[in-house]
Amino acid sequence: MLRKILIGVLLVVVAAAAIAFFNRKEIILYLVTNADRPTVAPNRPVEWMQGPETAGPAQAVRPPNVIFILADDLGINDISTFGGGMADGRVQTPNIDRLAAEGALFSTAYSGTGTCAPSRAMLMTGRYPTRTGFEYTPTPPGMSRIVPMFANDMKTGLPPTEQVKENEKLMPPFAEQGLPTEEVTLAEVLKDRGYHTVHIGKWHLGNTSPFRPNDQGFDESLDMASGLFLPPGDPRGVEARLDFDPIDKFLWARMDFAASYNGSDWFEPGGYLTDYWTDESLKVIDANKNRPFFLYLAHWGVHTPLQATKEDYEAVGDIEPHRLRVYAAMLRAVDRSVGRIMEKLEEEGLADNTIIVFSSDNGGAGYIGIPEVNAPYRGWKITLFEGGIRVPLFMKWPGTIQPGTVIDEPVAHIDLMPTLAAATGARLPSSVEIDGQNLLPLATGTGPITRPDDALFWSSGYYKVVRAGGWKLQVNGRQQKSWLFNLNEDPTEQTNLAASEPEKLAELQALIDAHWKDAREPLYPYTIESPIKIDHTIDAPYVEGEEYVYWPN
Repeated sequence: MLRKILIGVLLVVVAAAAIAFFNRKEIILYLVTNADRPTVAPNRPVEWMQGPETAGPAQAVRPPNVIFILADDLGINDISTFGGGMADGRVQTPNIDRLAAEGALFSTAYSGTGTCAPSRAMLMTGRYPTRTGFEYTPTPPGMSRIVPMFANDMKTGLPPTEQVKENEKLMPPFAEQGLPTEEVTLAEVLKDRGYHTVHIGKWHLGNTSPFRPNDQGFDESLDMASGLFLPPGDPRGVEARLDFDPIDKFLWARMDFAASYNGSDWFEPGGYLTDYWTDESLKVIDANKNRPFFLYLAHWGVHTPLQATKEDYEAVGDIEPHRLRVYAAMLRAVDRSVGRIMEKLEEEGLADNTIIVFSSDNGGAGYIGIPEVNAPYRGWKITLFEGGIRVPLFMKWPGTIQPGTVIDEPVAHIDLMPTLAAATGARLPSSVEIDGQNLLPLATGTGPITRPDDALFWSSGYYKVVRAGGWKLQVNGRQQKSWLFNLNEDPTEQTNLAASEPEKLAELQALIDAHWKDAREPLYPYTIESPIKIDHTIDAPYVEGEEYVYWPN
């Protein structure tokens, strides 16, 4: 009898071990993503600071208010401004289009890099990572283990995604992967000018003191504490989960529906995230209508996880595949946000004395499986091909920037800090050197801008890029490969001239070498190296011989 019991127990153990083995990834995912998970309290109202009850100086003599609206992972072809639009133009963006038409449209605008956080650091500081050291996007706990584990199991035909284990021990905690305090942000220079400064949405430049928005010049901050637009399965929403994307698996497992005000404990937002942040932005405008204010509204849309409201999902119509319809519905919410902000300014009589800037932190992502987001450009987020770094950039300032202004000069996110400082009469910091240029002469038609060597730079570790004089050189140190393009004749980077134009290659390589000669070391290392396809989305089968680029971080 005892023998039978022991055999039975052994069989149960073997069966349990087999089940655990075949489900080991899901078990590891659960354990990693549920460790040290904060409690999320019910929603509570934000008690925004209130400005003067009555108006002071007339609007005409007050410094202009500044509202900077930043989308996340927005593809250049997502919006209809450039003649595109989601689902072959079926989903238009009328409010974003109106903003573009009523001011300056920078037709050749670039993000700081191909991923979010370093771009945001450049927006805030006007400085390259070679000066700040903010080279890599902060990585949440467990992500560098989970993403390679799922990516390599998918057998895409690409080389493996690698966890750089020796760098893990060198990483500071996630919350301390932040912008150094000696950097001077746009919020700080505007605060010194007398502005009330407010951040709403994504920050991603450090989640503990001294890196939080309140430490970096913002009087108030309603922060995205985690990364869901609604709780999973919420009846108000529709979601699309991407089984082919390891990042998506991590986000659904790790993220919560949560916000934090001025470093408070986490609490539930008061609705679908894009709409909630817009609701709160309108309250900020109302509270500060009688004093100069700077509002940095950093949306999470249209970043994954793909979640939309049912109303937006129904409104965009019967679009296939399902993930495209959800994505289009998310975009509709971002567009509505822009429209509501403009309407509020008009209602309060503030529109004529408010600068509105709209952009995206980088190009659209290939891991969402929607091929047309960056058309006609090659590449995605997590590359430095044009699709990864070409972004919308629109600036409206009634009475100063003429409606319908179009500027073809290449510009970049590093230019926005000095531009908005100049527009508001704020002083640039004397303690640091600013790399960006004031774009107001271009926007107002009063003159050109100049840059050293006419050059713009991008990087992620060993992957370095320069654009100068209409030419663009990409160099990947791990792959020992260069891509050289004449963008004046080949704006979509179809023909690599690295072999046929050795003199131009050497000229641009010299610019890269000089730019990085005395560069500051990155603040922390990368812990993942990923091969990213250039011409196809992650869900498409790998085609033997197709190009990819390795990306560290």
